Amino acid sequence: MFDRMREDIATIFENDPAARGWFEVVFTYSGLHALWAHRVAHWFYGRQWYTTARIISQVSRFMTGIEIHPGAVIGRRFFIDHGMGVVIGETCEIGDDVLLYHGVTLGGTGKEKGKRHPTIGNNVVISAGAKVLGSFSVGDNSRIGSNAVVLSEIPSNSTVVGIPGRIVKRDGVRVGRLEHDKLPDPVVDMFRQLQQQIDELKVEVEQAKSSNGGNEDHDIKDLQYDVSNKRGV
Repeated sequence: MFDRMREDIATIFENDPAARGWFEVVFTYSGLHALWAHRVAHWFYGRQWYTTARIISQVSRFMTGIEIHPGAVIGRRFFIDHGMGVVIGETCEIGDDVLLYHGVTLGGTGKEKGKRHPTIGNNVVISAGAKVLGSFSVGDNSRIGSNAVVLSEIPSNSTVVGIPGRIVKRDGVRVGRLEHDKLPDPVVDMFRQLQQQIDELKVEVEQAKSSNGGNEDHDIKDLQYDVSNKRGV
């Protein structure tokens, strides 16, 4: 038990440059308090002392702002940074070396029974405000960007952003540390592509006007129809 506690403290020093000393970490880090309380609650839950387990988890929620259901399974070197507003559901399974930021929800999508929460692989980073909802897996070494809403399976070595979540990077190798200020935006990229197509169409229309003289109206309509069919606009 004490070895695991020392490992938990060491994990915070590895992931949080603001951590200054073990005394500060032990007494001021809510994510650490929530994790330790969860281990106690999970022990009772595994022995079918469900009410006792829920009371412990709710006291922890009141004290830390982090709600972890006693039934959730959490691996080693798990770290919740800041932590306020984090929710982890009953059938959620979390691997080793997982990092969560504040406002993350690992939840379900309805009232179905059985496995209804996500399975998070090893070495996964889930950024602030992200929601992972449903009984699917997030592969190892994946990164989920801030405020993303993930509703389907995520393969290993992927970076996901947007609503709904879209895979914007997957190269078959481990993805490096997520840079929160340099996330790609697939929606903005789509609008840029549309604007480029509109600019190209304007150029073609102007060229048609200058080359067709008096028959330009009829020819421009034909050109616009042909271009639309060609580009699928």
